[in-house]
Amino acid sequence: MGIQHNQDVSRLTEKAVLEAGIGQLERLVWHAKWKVEKFNSHGDLKNVPRELWPAPDEVVEGEGNMLMYGGASCLWECLEGNGTGTGGQVLTFFNNANAYIGVGNSAAAEVATQNDLQGASKDRQVMEATYPIHTDGEVNGADDVVYRSVWGSGEGEFAWAEWGVFNGSTGGRMLNRKVAALGTKGAGATWTLTVTLSLGAA
Repeated sequence: MGIQHNQDVSRLTEKAVLEAGIGQLERLVWHAKWKVEKFNSHGDLKNVPRELWPAPDEVVEGEGNMLMYGGASCLWECLEGNGTGTGGQVLTFFNNANAYIGVGNSAAAEVATQNDLQGASKDRQVMEATYPIHTDGEVNGADDVVYRSVWGSGEGEFAWAEWGVFNGSTGGRMLNRKVAALGTKGAGATWTLTVTLSLGAA
């Protein structure tokens, strides 16, 4: 009886470990953290070296986004080796030369089939120098990538209610979209939007 009991306990323990492992894998999620830094009273800082920028007048931060079907497909195609560095293609890499963050003024809900921001007013800006940032490796932190764009004077001067990451200045693929009330960018202000995307445990 003792041997049978031990075997039964062992099997139950192995089953629990396997189920726990499966559960952890199933909880892997696509996630975003985002931050808007507003420089409302310092003029156009877009061409000023970042180390000379003052502290922002306001910072708005949040989490969440929706991965678009088209964006997910582009990721898988690039993983298979079907991506391209040529700009303006649906499978163009989301790299420094081709990635953009767009903002718009629509609060329409995210839907995974969308391929652009929904606002009547929208504006995409190129990556700030050195972005996107990703550190390759098999260590903690290797599961994320950081995108950042800057809007200077005359750019994106409307209510920011949505944002997304793109692989082209127009058209291309929208990787993700987030609806969030971020405020209204006034004339002459400089705003930045930083987006950290990750794939990891919930």
